[in-house]
Amino acid sequence: MDLGVFSLSLNVTDLEASRAFYAKLGFSEFGGDASQGWLILKHDSVLLGLFVGMIDRPTLTFNPGWSADAAAYDPFTDVRDLQKRLREQGVVFSVEADESTSGPASFVIVDPDGNPILVDQHR
Repeated sequence: MDLGVFSLSLNVTDLEASRAFYAKLGFSEFGGDASQGWLILKHDSVLLGLFVGMIDRPTLTFNPGWSADAAAYDPFTDVRDLQKRLREQGVVFSVEADESTSGPASFVIVDPDGNPILVDQHR
């Protein structure tokens, strides 16, 4: 199952303080929009999302159709197809993608220990 690029998304209270802290660990700004309260940091192949007030807790994030260098690739498995496959396996969704649409969409599932997993397709 191709889930796309993986990143860890963190809820932060001070975006600049968090960016500066992770810079000390070797992360550099890779994307995002600080004026909107979010940044994507990168260290080698590791991606870290920093979000002010957008998520409640650390979230495992997958982006179908995107590489670790933020390059689109084809073919990729559409988020709605991933959702159907997981539903067939008995996975319960806390947020579902609208399967009647195409393009950007997302769903959220929660692992047995309560950790949220966001599958977020941008294209």
